[in-house]
Amino acid sequence: MNRSKLRKLGAGLLGACALILTTSFATPVLAADGVQAGMQTGKVTKRPIPRYVSMKASEGNVRRGPSLTHRIDWVFKRRDMPLRITAEHGHWRRVEDRDGMGGWVHYSLLSGTRTVLVEKDMLTLHARPDPAAPVTAALELGVVARVAECSSEWCLLRSGGFRGWAPKARLWGVRPAETFD
Repeated sequence: MNRSKLRKLGAGLLGACALILTTSFATPVLAADGVQAGMQTGKVTKRPIPRYVSMKASEGNVRRGPSLTHRIDWVFKRRDMPLRITAEHGHWRRVEDRDGMGGWVHYSLLSGTRTVLVEKDMLTLHARPDPAAPVTAALELGVVARVAECSSEWCLLRSGGFRGWAPKARLWGVRPAETFD
């Protein structure tokens, strides 16, 4: 492995460790604009960084840098896939998927619609945010579901005509302390 790749790997690991530390142990304090105290904001949108979005398009080029002149490294091919925005530059957003893979995509390929990736096989959806509530459906590992709202421990999901509450800890695409409706 060359030095450039090692530096990128090291920077990615440091960033991941910092993200884990800030999201696992910190109690969020939200300002009037909904931005968590101490959280970075994007230079372009002034929205929180990192934040989650989804793929609007069914196909999107992922580039090495924030312009059309940068090389395409790969193509995301899953509409509604949740992505985490980690940086902004003009009309470009640096995103990463569940596996930490990513790059720069044009903002027009992204949507503010919140989706999550199911991280547990046969994840049960419940009628209420309670493990004792009746089960409305079960979702397979890797299913992408739309998020209607999230409480401190549960999220209301919609997928394949089914609707129900799932534990937030079994989903990728929402921050642990994030709540919204």
